[in-house]
Amino acid sequence: MAIRALFRRLFVNEFAQRALLVGLIATLLLCGIQLRRWTWEKTRHVRFQHDIVNGFYWGSQSVEEGRRLSAEDNSAGSWAAFFRGYFALYDEVKREAYENDYRLDYPPLRLLVISIWAKEVRTEFPGVDDGHPHYVGVLLKANLLCELISAIAIFFLVRFWLRRTTGEMTAQFWRIFPPEHRAWICGLAAAAVVWLEPSMILDAHGWPQWDVWIVPFYLFAVLAALKNRWLVCGCLLATGAMFKGQLLLVAPFFVLWPLWQKRWTCALRMLAGFAATTGFLVSPWLLRNPVAWISVAIVAGVSSLFLLLRGSPHPEAWIAGIVACAVFLVGALDGGSFAWFQIGFVYGSEHYPYLFISSCYNLPLLLSNLGWSLKDAFWSAQFGSLHFAITLQWTLRLLYLSTLALCARGAARHMRNRDPRLLIAIAMPWLLMFALLGQMHERYLVWGAVVSAVALGVSVRLSVIHFIISAASTAMIVHVMLTDRKIESTLRAIDVLRSARPYASALVLVCVAVCLWNAVAVRLTLFQSRRYRWLEPVSLSVGTAAEEI
Repeated sequence: MAIRALFRRLFVNEFAQRALLVGLIATLLLCGIQLRRWTWEKTRHVRFQHDIVNGFYWGSQSVEEGRRLSAEDNSAGSWAAFFRGYFALYDEVKREAYENDYRLDYPPLRLLVISIWAKEVRTEFPGVDDGHPHYVGVLLKANLLCELISAIAIFFLVRFWLRRTTGEMTAQFWRIFPPEHRAWICGLAAAAVVWLEPSMILDAHGWPQWDVWIVPFYLFAVLAALKNRWLVCGCLLATGAMFKGQLLLVAPFFVLWPLWQKRWTCALRMLAGFAATTGFLVSPWLLRNPVAWISVAIVAGVSSLFLLLRGSPHPEAWIAGIVACAVFLVGALDGGSFAWFQIGFVYGSEHYPYLFISSCYNLPLLLSNLGWSLKDAFWSAQFGSLHFAITLQWTLRLLYLSTLALCARGAARHMRNRDPRLLIAIAMPWLLMFALLGQMHERYLVWGAVVSAVALGVSVRLSVIHFIISAASTAMIVHVMLTDRKIESTLRAIDVLRSARPYASALVLVCVAVCLWNAVAVRLTLFQSRRYRWLEPVSLSVGTAAEEI
C-alpha cells in the first residue's frame, strides 16, 4: 500500500512525471548503446566472420559486375554503373551456377544494402580484399537504428492495445500505477526489455548478423492491422520480406487473421498491398524495356480513372492489386527475369536440407536425436509419371500452418473481446516457426525473443516465459560462436551447452505450448478468473429474469 501511495503521489505532479520519464529514457538509451559497444569489443575473438566475409564478397560482386558492364563508357565507378551491376547480378549468378548451386541467397533489398556497403568500403579503401571487421561500422549502425525503431514500435503497439482494452490489465503488477498511466508505463517497460534484449544485441553486435532489419516491419505491420490499415500492413510485410525471406513464413498469419473475423476485404487489401509493393521493388527485373513500362503505366492510368470515377469502395486497394498483376503478367510475357525470386527466396529454402542447423532448441532437434531426417517419407504414391510423398519436412510445415491458423483465430477472438492476450497471439508466429519447422538456424529464435516482450502487458507468467525464451536464444547464439572458434578456455562451456540441448529443447517447447494455450484458449465460465470477468458483456435488461430450465 505504501508503494502504491508513493506512485500515486508521484504521478500527480506533472513536472515530476516528465522529469522522471526523460531521465529514464535517456538512461536506458545510453546504457543500451554502451552495452552494444561493449559487446562488439568483447566478442572480437569469437566473432562469426563467415557472414561478414560472405556479405562483403557478394556486395563486391555487384560492384565488379557494374564495372564490367560499364567499361566501355568510362563510368565504371559511377552510381549508374553500380545499379547496372546490381540489377544484372542475379542473372549472372544464375548463368554461372553449377547444378543450381547459386551460393547467393540474399533477397533484393538485402543485396542492395550489402552492395552499397561494399561500394563505399572499396571507395574508401581501394586495396581491401576481404570483409575486415573494421569496415562493418555502417552496418552496425544500421542494426542499432533497427533495434531502436523496434523498441519504439513495441512501445506504441503495447500502449495502443492496452488502451483499447475495456478494463484492468491481466498483469497484477501494473496495478500499483494509476489506471490512466498503466498503458504507457507497460509499453515503456516492454520497449526497455526489447532495447536491452541480450540475444538481439549479441546477434546484431557480437555475431554480427542482420536479422534485426525485419523486426520493425513486422511490428508496424501488426500496428497497422490493429488500426484497420490492411493495405499499409501488406506494404510493410512485402518490404520486410525483401530484406529477409523468413518473414514470408509468418505472413499467412495476416491473411488468416481477418478471415477468421469474416472480413474478406481486409485480407484482400493486405494481399493487394503486399503484391503491389513486391511488384514495385522487383519491377527493374521484370520490366526490361520501355514497352513493358508503358504497358503497365497504361493499365495503371486506365484502372485508376475507371475506379475513381465509379466511386468503388477501397479504390487504392483495387488499383494496387491491378497494377501488381499487370507488372507480373507483363514481366512473364515479355521475357522479364525471375532470377531474383529463384535465388533470393527459393534457393534459401532448399539450401540446407537438414532438420536443424548448428544448435537449435526445437522439435526438429529432438526428432533428429531419435534418428529422423528431413526428407524421411511417411507415405508415397505413384500416379503415372507423377510421384507424391509426404515427408517429415511437409508434416512439420502442415503442423506449423495448423497452429498458425489457431493463433489467427485466437487473435480474431481477442480483438473482438478487446482482450490483452491479443498481444501474445501476435508473437506466436515467430515462436511456432522456430519451434516446429525444420531447417531453422539457431539465430531465428531472436525474432520470437524480441516480439514476445509484449507478454509484459498480458501476465506475469507469460513475462517469465519471455525471459526464458530470451535466455534460450542467447545460449544458442553463444554456443555457435564459441564452437566456431573453439578457444581452450571455452571448451567446458561448449560441452555444457551441447549436453543441455535436449533439455533446453523440451523447455522451449513447453514455453511455446503455454504461450499457444494463452493465445488460442477459450476460458470456461466455471473456471474463469475474476480478473477476466470484465471481458463479459453487461446485461442491460430490467425485466424479470427468465426461469432456468
